[in-house]
Amino acid sequence: MKRVLRAIGVFTALALPAGAAEPAPLTDTLARIQASGTIILGVRDSALPFSYKLPDGSSAGYAVDLCKALVEDVSAALGHRPVGIVYKTVSAEDRIDRVVSGDVDIECGSTTRNRKRLERVAFSPVFFIAGTKLMVSRDSAIRSYRDLQGKTVVVTSGTTNEQAMHALVDRLVVHATIVTAPNHTASFAMLRAGQADAFATDDVLLAGLAATYDGQDYHVVGDYLSYEPYGLMYRKDDPAFAAVVEHGFRRLAESGGLSALYTRWLVRRLPTGETLNIPMSAELAELFRELGQPD
Repeated sequence: MKRVLRAIGVFTALALPAGAAEPAPLTDTLARIQASGTIILGVRDSALPFSYKLPDGSSAGYAVDLCKALVEDVSAALGHRPVGIVYKTVSAEDRIDRVVSGDVDIECGSTTRNRKRLERVAFSPVFFIAGTKLMVSRDSAIRSYRDLQGKTVVVTSGTTNEQAMHALVDRLVVHATIVTAPNHTASFAMLRAGQADAFATDDVLLAGLAATYDGQDYHVVGDYLSYEPYGLMYRKDDPAFAAVVEHGFRRLAESGGLSALYTRWLVRRLPTGETLNIPMSAELAELFRELGQPD
């Protein structure tokens, strides 16, 4: 508790208006951002609708917009100095290492917040809840994990879905072959090429890929095989930056900005033409209310 209070005190001091008490010295992430004048956002290239590349090569998505909104809070913490944005593409496999090393300041993607990862990095409040499911061709006999005997399942390397499928095979003695691809686009390509019988990843990402690649010949089947709460990822043991992120999420919740961003990216037509139409779950709505979102 003392640590959290100190962090909040640092944020408050940094945001004081001109003529107020001298702010506390900056440390870690905020110090780097102040020195460079830029914040480095780690983005994905194929995690629609959270973080993906538009045809012109620019980065867009729900998580990207959340990170861009937080830049306003970073600027306030630095006395309202302008903060430029630098985008760096990360992969499912290297994203945690890139945050830990300081190569990116905050990762804006579809990253699951779990206990194992919290040993290495910190996370924002949850902004989406997904779960592992299977995508198969519509003429496939696979309807759930029970039908995977003797089948090949592709997963994206470095994801919690990869861990979930290996655990499922080991625990239930399902004799399936698990293969990996470097990103979600490549995993889906293996399914479409017949190199895998099923593709296992978060249900919302499967929906995004199907919408993007005109995947009416494929559908998502079976029960949820894992629980995947998404958060923005940043370096741990940096209470001042953590306070900025927490403050930003509460600001967005209280203004209705969190729900507006959700609607923009999960319900309405996307800039690239897809429409996922995924209503907000009751669980996520309650988490947003706890952050201050009006009823």
